[in-house]
Amino acid sequence: MNGEEEFFDAVTGFDSDNSSGEFSEAHQKVTGMIDLDTSKNNRIGKIGERPSQENGIQKHRTSLPAPMFSRSDFSVWTILKKCVGLELSKITMPIAFNEPLSFLQRITEYMEHVYLIHRASCQPQPLERMQSVAAFAVSAVASQWERTGKPFNPLLGETYELIREDLGFRFISEQVSHHPPISAFHSEGLNHDFLFHGSIYPKLKFWGKSVEAEPRGTITLELLKHNEAYTWTNPTCCVHNVIIGKLWIEQYGTVEILNHRTGHKCVLHFKPCGLFGKELHKVEGHIQDKNKKKLFVIYGKWTECLWGIDPVSYESFKKQERRGDHLRKAKLMYNFTSFTVSLNELETGMEKTLPPTDCRLRPDIRGMENGNMDLASQEKERLEEKQREARRERAREEAEWQTRWFYPGNNPYTGTPDWLYAGDYFERNFSDCPDIY
Repeated sequence: MNGEEEFFDAVTGFDSDNSSGEFSEAHQKVTGMIDLDTSKNNRIGKIGERPSQENGIQKHRTSLPAPMFSRSDFSVWTILKKCVGLELSKITMPIAFNEPLSFLQRITEYMEHVYLIHRASCQPQPLERMQSVAAFAVSAVASQWERTGKPFNPLLGETYELIREDLGFRFISEQVSHHPPISAFHSEGLNHDFLFHGSIYPKLKFWGKSVEAEPRGTITLELLKHNEAYTWTNPTCCVHNVIIGKLWIEQYGTVEILNHRTGHKCVLHFKPCGLFGKELHKVEGHIQDKNKKKLFVIYGKWTECLWGIDPVSYESFKKQERRGDHLRKAKLMYNFTSFTVSLNELETGMEKTLPPTDCRLRPDIRGMENGNMDLASQEKERLEEKQREARRERAREEAEWQTRWFYPGNNPYTGTPDWLYAGDYFERNFSDCPDIY
């Protein structure tokens, strides 16, 4: 197998959903609930439907140009049977197992619940801020439910930007390394209320019936008004029944969110399914102060909602946990939420402002989104070979790859290795961007 071949990052992501999610006085002592259902308030339109205008403002599209391609004629076992127990960093998968997004775009799905960051910034007490930050961290995996397609692996030097004035943020990411694959991102509030940044380099393994993604990399959120920084890592994600049967996803592991200024910590346990599935999708944890005193209990499901309650009342209310009647997302559109559907939209005139490295300009992803699988597969092979030839050329010239928008360093709060934003992307000087497509 060629050492330059594809990295399989099917199940790693930072996904969320744009639900209303306001805290409500549901019970006398239950602080509230945040809805994480990835279908509510997300109208998915008909195939090929174009966005309308409302009050003179262009709305984002509500559907993809073409429906999802059937995977029934492909067997993943023919590819993975020799890979049991191995790390899947160099395994090429048929394009039928992809979804029409780059992994850089999938990282951007973290921002779908950005209202939780805005709310945290406005809250006066550190406990309340931690509650919103914890909900934001959990929401990052919410839309991953039933998302079993793999995003396209970013090419070295590939970028993605997203500016959402309606949601109050702008976002930039770059593929800064190919082996190992590392994606760096930086986002900031348009009202200068937050910074959100990190670098992602997951480790994936195939275990015979499942593919497991172990998260690597630190996530950092800075609330500028409060001079606070929060850091955490994501839970492990596992896709089951990759050989035969219905694919299903679970998240498990412990996530610790630390407020570096006050010492508050939120400890969240994503529970494994268990023998009879009783713990599937469940999340339980607590918020403690710097003296490790429990102040607040959080519980629920990462696919539905989170509840908050004081520790004394937790046991009596635990049995009253609400169970959402899920409205399924549109299966013909890869189980995307409405936020996700808009990520690869290329609006008229956008090519003039984007760098030539932006994901929206990738011909293989565009081909798949438009339903032309033959073209998408051909373009994918061409881009991979072009990337290999570029690497061979650098080796002949003994030249090092130079990242454009991020540089290696240490996280300013944890001291761990990280990729830091160099700035100036939105000055839009793209004259020295590489030709990767």
